[in-house]
Amino acid sequence: MVAVVIVALIAGALGAIAWAVDKYRTTFGALLPAGAAVTASLIVWMITMAAGLGSASATAWIPWILSIAVGGAVAWATAGFIGRARHAHQLEKINAILHMH
Repeated sequence: MVAVVIVALIAGALGAIAWAVDKYRTTFGALLPAGAAVTASLIVWMITMAAGLGSASATAWIPWILSIAVGGAVAWATAGFIGRARHAHQLEKINAILHMH
């Protein structure tokens, strides 16, 4: 159980870092990439543990590394995709408002 908490905390930290370094971070909340990273990493953790990769000493590292790597990738992808998409949408709305006047 402690291992799951550690993986979740690391994934949340990666999500916070992904939010902090994104230049479009004003378009979405700080918890969005962190929440996506924690969710993805815990799903990967459950899948790898259900597959039996955490029981043998030779493969016990796979749930840790894979969960953290997937969580980090999801955090960066979420921040990148959502930030740019919302920024483009906001620019379209602002340009439409400016063209009306």
